[in-house]
Amino acid sequence: MKPVFAYRIVSLALSGLLLAGCAELAQQKEPVPGDAMQAVNRHYNEAIALDGRLSVQYQQNRQDQALHGSFRWRQTAEHTSVTLMSPLGQILAVIEVDPGSATLTQSGQAPRVANDVDQLAAQSLGWPLPVAGLRSWLQGFATDAQGKRVIATPATKAFTSNDGWDIEYVSWDESDPAQVHPKRIDLQRDTEQAGNVKMRIVIDQWQAR
Repeated sequence: MKPVFAYRIVSLALSGLLLAGCAELAQQKEPVPGDAMQAVNRHYNEAIALDGRLSVQYQQNRQDQALHGSFRWRQTAEHTSVTLMSPLGQILAVIEVDPGSATLTQSGQAPRVANDVDQLAAQSLGWPLPVAGLRSWLQGFATDAQGKRVIATPATKAFTSNDGWDIEYVSWDESDPAQVHPKRIDLQRDTEQAGNVKMRIVIDQWQAR
C-alpha cells in the first residue's frame, strides 16, 4: 500500500470517529424540556402550613347544595390538622389525623373518632373531603389510576387519581422558583352519597416548615 493512500485512509477513519464523538456529545448536552426539569426540581415537603378558600358543590337528598368558605391546613410527617370555616370565619369543623386515628369535631357536637379519616369526613360533613389524598395533592404529587406516580407542573393536564378523583391543577404560584406550588386545584368525583361532587381549592398562603 502506498504511503499517501494509507494516510488518506487513516485520516478518513479519524474524521469519522471525531464526527461520531461530536454527535454523541451533542446528544448528551441536549437540554431537558422545561416541564421535565420542573418535575425533577420539585420535592415533597413533609411539613407545610396552608391557608386558602374552598368551595364545594354536591347533592343532599337529591337537592343541589353548595358550600363556600375558607380552610387552614397544617401538616407534619405524622399529623394533619384541617380547620374548615365559614365565609365570616366561623369554625365549622376541625379534623385531626394521627397514625391509625382521626377525630372530627363540629360546632356544638361531640367529637367523632374513626380509623379512616376520609370515611369520617364524608359521614360527618355529608360530602367527601379526601384528606388522605390532599396531603400529597396540595403539593402537586399524586398516584394516577394506572398506579403511576405523578409529579405535577404548570404544564400538567387533568388526570384521575388511584382512588377515583379527577384532579386538575388550574393555576400555579411560580413567584419563588424554589417553592413552585399549586395555586388552584379542581377536584371532581361521582359518588353514591353526594352525587357529582365538584370541589375548588384556592391556596392563598403557603409555607414549607
